[in-house]
Amino acid sequence: MTTYVELTYWEVALAALLIAINATISILLQLRMERLLALASLRTVTQLLLVGLVLESVFRLERWYVVVGLGLMMSLIAGVTAAQRNQRRYPGIWLNTIISVWASAWIITSFALFVILQGIDRWYAPQYSIPLLGMILGNTLNGISLALSTITESLVRHRDQVESLLTLGATRWEAAQSPVQEAVRTGMIPIINSMMVVGVVSLPGMMTGQLISGMNPIEAVKYQIVIMFLIASATSIGTVSIVLLTFLRLFNTQHQFRRDLLTKIKLN
Repeated sequence: MTTYVELTYWEVALAALLIAINATISILLQLRMERLLALASLRTVTQLLLVGLVLESVFRLERWYVVVGLGLMMSLIAGVTAAQRNQRRYPGIWLNTIISVWASAWIITSFALFVILQGIDRWYAPQYSIPLLGMILGNTLNGISLALSTITESLVRHRDQVESLLTLGATRWEAAQSPVQEAVRTGMIPIINSMMVVGVVSLPGMMTGQLISGMNPIEAVKYQIVIMFLIASATSIGTVSIVLLTFLRLFNTQHQFRRDLLTKIKLN
C-alpha cells in the first residue's frame, strides 16, 4: 500500500477557497451569513491548528497524566456545550450534562483501551486514546444535547397531561414515562441512522483517513466497525443518563412536577 500524500499549506489554502461558494450563495439569496461564514472558517483553521500543536506535544511526551488531563478538558468542554445548546435551563443542568458526557465517554473508551485493543503497549498511548475519546465525545454530545432538548420541551408541551396524571395518583415515573421515552428515542436516532447507511451512503472520517494513509481496506473496516459500536453504546448511556438526571431534577420525591425550575432563554 502507498503512503499518504503530505499536503502543503498552499494546497490547504486552495481547499479553503471553496468557502467562497457558500459566501456567494449567501450574497445571492441575501442570507446575510457572510460574516458568520468568515468567522466559522477562521475558527475552524485556528482551532484545528492549535489542536495540531497540542497533539504534537502530547504525542511526543506520551505521559498518562498529560493524556488524562487533555481528556478531562475535552469532556468538560463537551458537557458545557451540551447544556449551552438547550433552550430551556434548570438548576444543575451543567453538572448533569458534564456527568452524562464524562461517564458515558470514559466508560466506553476505557472498555476499548483495556478490553478490545489488547495489542497496544500502554492504555494511555495518545495515538489511540485521544482519537477514540474525541470521536466518542463528539457523537455522545449530539445525542445528549438532542435528548436534553426533547425532554425539557416535551414536559413543557405536555404539562397539562403530566400534571393531570399526577393529580389522579400516578407516580412521577408514570406521569413522565412518555416524555422520557420520546427523549431517549430522539437522542439515539442520529447514531442509528449513521449505522444504517455507513459504508453504503457514507464513508466515516476515520475510515477515510486510514484509507488515505495507506491502511489495508479490510483493516480500516474492522476499526470502523469497532468505532461505530463504541459510539452507539456511549450514546445510549449518555442519552439515558441525561434524561434520568433531568427527570430526577424536575420531579421531586413527593411526585410533583417542578415546572418552576425550567426557564427559557434565547440562544444566539
